[in-house]
Amino acid sequence: MTDVLAVRQDVTLTPDPRRVVVKLFVPGEDAAVVRTRARALIERVAHLDDEETARLLRDTLDRFGARHRDLEATFHHHYDLVRHRAARTGDLSSASRLLVGAYFSHEYAVEAAALCNPSMVAHPDQSRLSAGQLRAAVSLRQIGEGHLSSIGFASAVLGPGRRLAVTDRSGPLVVGERTGVRHRRDLLVAGLAEEDCDNEVTATVLSALPDQYDEATFEWVLGALPPDLLSRSTAPDTLERLRRTNAGSYATSFPAETVLHQRVLWPAIPAESNGMEDARFVRCTDGSDPLYRATYTGYDGRSIATRVVASADLRHFEMSPMRGPGARNKGIALFPRTVEGRRLALCRADGETIGLTVLDADNRWLAPVALHQPRDSWELIQVGNCGSPIETEAGWLVLTHGVGPMRRYAIGALLLDLHRPERVVAHLPGVLLAPERSDRDGYVPNVVYSCGGLIHDGELWLPYGASDARVGFATVPVAALLGAMVHAPPRRGRTD
Repeated sequence: MTDVLAVRQDVTLTPDPRRVVVKLFVPGEDAAVVRTRARALIERVAHLDDEETARLLRDTLDRFGARHRDLEATFHHHYDLVRHRAARTGDLSSASRLLVGAYFSHEYAVEAAALCNPSMVAHPDQSRLSAGQLRAAVSLRQIGEGHLSSIGFASAVLGPGRRLAVTDRSGPLVVGERTGVRHRRDLLVAGLAEEDCDNEVTATVLSALPDQYDEATFEWVLGALPPDLLSRSTAPDTLERLRRTNAGSYATSFPAETVLHQRVLWPAIPAESNGMEDARFVRCTDGSDPLYRATYTGYDGRSIATRVVASADLRHFEMSPMRGPGARNKGIALFPRTVEGRRLALCRADGETIGLTVLDADNRWLAPVALHQPRDSWELIQVGNCGSPIETEAGWLVLTHGVGPMRRYAIGALLLDLHRPERVVAHLPGVLLAPERSDRDGYVPNVVYSCGGLIHDGELWLPYGASDARVGFATVPVAALLGAMVHAPPRRGRTD
């Protein structure tokens, strides 16, 4: 029954090399050369005469200004980052400082290599729509040079019927600006516990911190540590661990005048330095105001870290780590609401099984209960979720992915009990969506993969990455999908 239920749309998102951001460039700071050439470069710029400086700056702004928002401000910022290398900063004119900033800048095409692994949620702006329409926010994994991933967005209008229109993604991109964040003591406690870091320094710091605190309070507490503790041989390493663990939480904001598709969530801490991957966004329905959350994978080049982002409006985002045995692998996906008073998530803690994990009172995700293991031929290597569970009257609809021969990824489906999601009540006997000939070739061949869809007007709207090269869209009638599922027998030994 492969692809019988799913109807592919004629809309495709492809990587656009024109979507660029400006990043800091410091000559010499690469893998081959460890000695910076910054001072020499600044001196060479400083020796240019005023006429040449003005001409170079004007040409640079004419060539690149339309591709970026407030490029001069970026040049000012990059100059400020390297100004300590200048021998006589006071001797540099305003134009020279801007030109120094230009020489210490470069463009990075955020999706030059690939565009994939989308998720879809209802957009915070539902104005100016006709009957039967829903505006959706689509998150995207953007992959550029060096396999560096960031999180981007698109907007689309669904309906009426199966109509789909994706908003043009033109315009300058913006990387969010770091803002202050309220740190949480329980996350710091959980992080130190995972590193088995428990001594008198950590105990003193934790006892002095309130449940929520800002960066200034944290540094004040560290600065107030007694000399007898600071003189211990383990103190320097402990302080470094405290700061590194605390830095796992941060916030970023975008100007109000930017639109969603212009915003880029860019790696901002060491745990994300080699990428932010596979964001699974979900619109939470607890409380009176909509709140968006997403899990994603941070990668530092050696290890992965499961992280979560929260936003009320998809303009201000707060990022933090996820802790506990249930969050020790890729592919965790949050439920949109509490179930019987519990905060739940799907996970794949063992790397090959879909599990259910619960958040405890200490903000740690507990060891998961297995829901679905590899069993059918198309999923024998591993199984995982394709985004957050979607609530229906029949139960929680879970889109799954399975990996089969030749590492071929396909999408299936499960149904969990609405009140006791530990219980699988039905499954789709076969594949919902699999790579067609047009899907097979790309950055990672033979893959269809999604990080989450939504239901609108009786249809499951499913964005999917095709071979990590492009993003397609499919629709599935929800009633037909639920009707095609085979009910699972009750587990042995259970009487409730």
